[in-house]
Amino acid sequence: MIARWKLVEPCNENRQVAEDQVIDARIMPIRQPNADLRSREYLTPAEIEKLIKAAKDGRWGQRDACLIIVAYRHGLRAKEACELEWSQVEFGRSASLHVRRAKKGKPAVHPIRGDELRMLTALRKEYPDSGYVFTTERGTPFTPDAINRLVKIIGKRAGIPFPVHFHMLRHSCGYKLANDGIDTRAIQDWLGHVSITHTTRYTALSPARFKDFWRD
Repeated sequence: MIARWKLVEPCNENRQVAEDQVIDARIMPIRQPNADLRSREYLTPAEIEKLIKAAKDGRWGQRDACLIIVAYRHGLRAKEACELEWSQVEFGRSASLHVRRAKKGKPAVHPIRGDELRMLTALRKEYPDSGYVFTTERGTPFTPDAINRLVKIIGKRAGIPFPVHFHMLRHSCGYKLANDGIDTRAIQDWLGHVSITHTTRYTALSPARFKDFWRD
């Protein structure tokens, strides 16, 4: 028996999905811009002090406070802080930190001031068998995500009126140095910026540029 086939017109209708329709229930929420989350991307020196104090009051106070001050003073990224090793810390009268930069940044040797040196010395005694400066309670190195979560928690405990994240410590370093009138090229070298255009954002924020405005 010969089969009989009938040609029919397709009844599919191509329609555009409305913008307000949910296409997939598993869709990830859209991340809010930083400007919607906080009024600025750096902390003032007074806020840094609050952060250090809140860190000291935590369960791992010595480690956390040391983390805040070292990351702030040397403008470390999260990855740089996680990978910081004791071999990069030079103790003694001319104490210094051999900074290795991520993102192809320029390495540098930074002096370590007295209060910071005392915190690092105490931390070294607490974790004598660790090759890394900052480790978890299990003795393993932090991941960038974990160290960022830690700083967020400390920021909440400190009562900072906006969400804090780890990279704000680096921005705070640049802001403080620019506000102190440090030369832009020197700040560039301190932070390891390959291009000075990344450094000028801090000098643009510094109120020191306007100190002679409206003077008789």
